[in-house]
Amino acid sequence: MNRTRIERILCPIDFSAFSVQAYAFASSLAQRSGAKLFVQHVVEVWRHPSACFAATANDYDRFCADLLTQGKEKLRAFVKSNTKNAVEPESVICEGMAADCILSFARRQAIDLIVIGTHGIGGFERLMLGSITEKVLRKARCPVLAVAEPPHGFVAAEASEHEVELHKIIFCTDFSDSSNEAMEYAISVAAEYNANLTLLHVLEGVSKSHCAAETAKSYQLLDELIPPQAKLTSRITTTVRVGRAYREINELARDACADLVIMTVHGRNALDDAVFGSTTYRVLQLGSCPVLAVHP
Repeated sequence: MNRTRIERILCPIDFSAFSVQAYAFASSLAQRSGAKLFVQHVVEVWRHPSACFAATANDYDRFCADLLTQGKEKLRAFVKSNTKNAVEPESVICEGMAADCILSFARRQAIDLIVIGTHGIGGFERLMLGSITEKVLRKARCPVLAVAEPPHGFVAAEASEHEVELHKIIFCTDFSDSSNEAMEYAISVAAEYNANLTLLHVLEGVSKSHCAAETAKSYQLLDELIPPQAKLTSRITTTVRVGRAYREINELARDACADLVIMTVHGRNALDDAVFGSTTYRVLQLGSCPVLAVHP
């Protein structure tokens, strides 16, 4: 199977507004790629203090069973009210710690893509992303599409067969091996949505005397990333910017009204890896559109 082939998608649902946006993306991708879509809700009993007052083990088991039943019904209603195409997702209900259950299910089912909201109902601050989303981004073995609230309405009119339309995609590369591998996903997603794709490289810490030469070299390297068959279309452009990478990425995304940013999870050095890619993390924190984070 080609690594860019998406056949199994997982979308965790916590019934927040962010889950609605994530589900819209997951459903659209499943429709376009013909992938099987799983929607998963995890019941975290620790969030329900009344469980501590169960008199016996049987009472506790009944309490948990009731929570699972309620979750199943709520998930069914969620899917019914938010599905706008022909996709029929498979619902999964489980009990445990949310991030662990998501990662475990993704491994068992050989999931190709996880689509998750960047904020849950727990009220985490924006700069913290949300502990569940962060753990999934760090530890997933497959690409993760982190979806926040849409900045300029990527959700199309209800009459559209596909509720999500991507018109402008930005792919960020630092020319590392892992970053270049992520290029395959950028080409694939852009082709799926017939979107315009911009390849971006940001020069950091470059002196004025070397800026022109480094910029020219970067444009050449960007051009070499484009597959020969893709060069026949005018939908792929390249750009080089100078400054802090995350700032330039976010600024370009806002200025271009981008619908999606694609980048690798890990950076080029140990310090970046320690914070799962400082540039990636800040783009997720401060960016204006969904981010597809690809693991090397």
